Amino acid sequence: MALPSPFKHELLLREYGQSTYELIQQLRTIEDREERTKRAQQIVQLIFRLNPSLREQPDAQPKVWNHIFEMTDGELDVDSPYPLHALDILAKQPQRVAYPSKSPKLKPYGRSVEVMIEQALALEDAAEREQATIAIGRTMKFLYRSYSKENAKDVTILKHLKELSGGKLELDPAQVDAQNLFEFATTPGGSGRPAPFIVPQPRAERSERGDRGDREGRRGGNNNRRDKQRRGGKKSRQEPQQPPQ
Repeated sequence: MALPSPFKHELLLREYGQSTYELIQQLRTIEDREERTKRAQQIVQLIFRLNPSLREQPDAQPKVWNHIFEMTDGELDVDSPYPLHALDILAKQPQRVAYPSKSPKLKPYGRSVEVMIEQALALEDAAEREQATIAIGRTMKFLYRSYSKENAKDVTILKHLKELSGGKLELDPAQVDAQNLFEFATTPGGSGRPAPFIVPQPRAERSERGDRGDREGRRGGNNNRRDKQRRGGKKSRQEPQQPPQ
């Protein structure tokens, strides 16, 4: 059987499958109207059985009946429970997709980062622009790592950020390095996707927690040594068994 026209039936063929399409084409060969209507109803029931999710869509029954009518090129003469009409949207040739006319300036980041930079430059508030710049830099570092399979230095990301923004988006390199502004938190489960950024804690608070952990570790170590000494003492007090005389 010949394939349907590319613009009118191709989407319907992919949605319902080749076997269902052939069953619908066989309706044209049935001369008796009553029998043809019965077969059409059976095909509708088959479609809903093969695609249960269709029942959840609004106006699912009229939609399927009109799709069957469309796949017979409007020649389906049956007693339909719904008015049948051609779908004009399927008769229109789709417009060509506009492909980008130029490549991104830097391949690791693509066009999406350039769009983010354009949106950041449109921000008037200085604080919002700074936060947007940090988020863009963090995204650029993640994309660079995924593209080249190696880590990029913050200086390199700042250089590329300045180049893509025409020198309008800049950050203090010392601040970026001290606060790890371009680093993502590790995601649980190792999915590889970047987790939401967590603001680093002040050094004083980190050192205080570190000292507290060391003290608890030393306490735990002393307790472990005491337990070992107790178990060892019990073994040493056991008298060796004398061989039988």
